[in-house]
Amino acid sequence: MNNNTTYRKILILSANPKSTSSLRLDEEMREIKEGLRRSPSRDLFLIESAEATRYRDIRRAILDYQPNIVHFSGHGAGHDGLVFEDETGSQKLVDTEALAGLFQLFSEQVECVVLNACYSEYQAQEIVKYINYVIGMSQAI
Repeated sequence: MNNNTTYRKILILSANPKSTSSLRLDEEMREIKEGLRRSPSRDLFLIESAEATRYRDIRRAILDYQPNIVHFSGHGAGHDGLVFEDETGSQKLVDTEALAGLFQLFSEQVECVVLNACYSEYQAQEIVKYINYVIGMSQAI
């Protein structure tokens, strides 16, 4: 990628607390990277990642990486929120309003949010109030 190229930054956040069912997050990351590598538009994107994400890490990662697209991979809990990790690696439920409020802070920068988590449509419906493009899941995946 040359320095004159304008590209979109994708930040992939993942969380799979030790007390939850195991997700194959490393495989998902590999599939995303391989898919992008095969794309004719591959030079238009740059991928960064943060694993074992705690709620407080989201803000820092967005500030550090300045992404245009945020992709979360982890567990969803429907109306109750998304599951992140705490300092010990255990699950910490983050409610929908807190998550939407966080993305409101970055509404001038983040263009798209992908929530690859079961039953994340509720969070998507709140986040889309601040971010133009949001994808959530309406069922278990």
